[in-house]
Amino acid sequence: MTLHAWLLLGLYLFVLLILIKPLGIYIANIMEGRSLMLRFGGPVEAAIYRLGGVRKENEMDWLHYTLAILLFNGLGVLTVFALQRLQFWLPLNPQQMPNVSPDSAFNTAVSFVTNTNWQGYSGETTMSYLTQMLALTVQNFLSAATGIVVAIALIRGFARHTMQSIGNPWVDLTRITLYVLLPLALVFAVFLVSQGVIQNFSPYQDVSTVDVTTYEQPRLDAAGQPLKDDQGNPVIEPATVQTQTLAMGPVASQEAIKMIGTNGGGFFNANSAHPFENPTPLSNFLQMLAIFLIPGALCYAFGRMVGDTRQGWAVLAAMTIIFVVMAIAAISFEQQGNPLFTTTDVDQTVSATQAGGNMEGKETRFGIADSGLFAAITTAASCGAVNSMHDSFTPLGGMIPLVLIQLGEVVFGGVGSGLYGMLVFAIMAVFIAGLMIGRTPEYLGKKIEVYEMKMTSIAILVTPLLVLAGTAIAVMTVSGRTGIFNPEAHGFSEVLYAFTSAGNNNGSAFAGLSANTPFYNVMLAIAMWFGRLGVIAPVLAMAGSLAAKKRIATTTGTLPTHGPLFVTLLIGVVLLVGLLNYVPALALGPVIEHFILWANH
Repeated sequence: MTLHAWLLLGLYLFVLLILIKPLGIYIANIMEGRSLMLRFGGPVEAAIYRLGGVRKENEMDWLHYTLAILLFNGLGVLTVFALQRLQFWLPLNPQQMPNVSPDSAFNTAVSFVTNTNWQGYSGETTMSYLTQMLALTVQNFLSAATGIVVAIALIRGFARHTMQSIGNPWVDLTRITLYVLLPLALVFAVFLVSQGVIQNFSPYQDVSTVDVTTYEQPRLDAAGQPLKDDQGNPVIEPATVQTQTLAMGPVASQEAIKMIGTNGGGFFNANSAHPFENPTPLSNFLQMLAIFLIPGALCYAFGRMVGDTRQGWAVLAAMTIIFVVMAIAAISFEQQGNPLFTTTDVDQTVSATQAGGNMEGKETRFGIADSGLFAAITTAASCGAVNSMHDSFTPLGGMIPLVLIQLGEVVFGGVGSGLYGMLVFAIMAVFIAGLMIGRTPEYLGKKIEVYEMKMTSIAILVTPLLVLAGTAIAVMTVSGRTGIFNPEAHGFSEVLYAFTSAGNNNGSAFAGLSANTPFYNVMLAIAMWFGRLGVIAPVLAMAGSLAAKKRIATTTGTLPTHGPLFVTLLIGVVLLVGLLNYVPALALGPVIEHFILWANH
């Protein structure tokens, strides 16, 4: 890695660790009802409860909590689907965007409700301003809040004892949205506007370009059909254009929560590579920081709420170590470059591989280090926002984002989902340790028994099942293979990445796959829905089981879960259990592509 890359990574971690503790304390106080902000926002909060018929003192057991989350998300899917299907007749549509097709609308509705934000469409040519705001931006808040409250419910499971309830989901959702997500998004949106991110309701603007663009186009007859010569080839004529249409819209408000809520769905098709979404290196740095901010803070909130902050630091340490290793790998592979592009010295002998590294698919205002770090961050979290084309990365450089998603996105992960995913692996780690010494495993004073291990197994296995089964169906069927434009190993990697991204609720893509078809829209929507709720349900079931247990005393035989030994064990379990399912698939995709590339070299 270059000096710039080392400094960038070091500065990023330094600023992140400074911000984690105060935000973690604030989140814990909000969810425990001890923050002063609850007094200032009390009237608004009370009005929301009256409007929804909610009694905040009424808590629920895990089953009713889960049903409430399922109902909330189901209504979200219907709302987002309806707004897309009716947008042509609704206001705030100055470009007269037509209604979205049923399969694409269904995919997008499931995508944004599950915090995946997979986008098979081009935002600036598909969605009206109203749809962007009322459907997509609103769900960016609500899907992020859903992930956080599930994590809070699991924390309560560890913190409480001999209790049947794990909280009130409507109160939890309201407080997370009102006191955490909204203030952070407002401040960040104002910052983005200061950097040049647009925020308006103006129609798209036609502007004159500095240079005239010259291109060739088929000559048309009076009926508008291409003319052909005697050999049957189309007649080509030169054409010029000196205007460009610039998309406008309420971008900064969507961009802010897209990052803070680890959603990833951008206003523009180019996402955070677009200068209207991410104009400067400073905005790029702050966007990367926003992605990890809440996931990191939730680790500290976890330690504080269970009464031992060392537990939170241990989980955070495991996340950070894995992330640093992966980020260094991603940047290094891209700075190494493509061996088929070489430079020559004065005597015409090959001297270096692609001097400067692999800049294909990257913005010059960011470069390789900022793009590689962004790719590692956005796939470690379930964000999916991109500032470069992952499909243009080197085989191993592209494998790193793929592997980070396949780990279950527990390396910081999404807001809430990263923490409860890592806690599932922590339960697995203490179970393995218990098997080694012949002792009943326990974590944070709670015995881990048969029921918890069944739920843990479901939570860990549901996404690999969805990813591998979906990939297999896609490559075996004509409808799946039709969307693959790149041959052999790379085409397989694109399909594997798509289902990995959908099943683990990330949303980024190897963009060489034509996925906006009925087959992929339906298949990926199924993977997104069950990848999200198929994990949430067993996690909440564990929360209810743990909350009902008695807290047992710590003895000399208890495995300490706050020291280096446990951190090492946890990292090992994440890497082995989380990744082992995907090794054969990775061998068929990026690994073999790497060997082919260097064999040709």
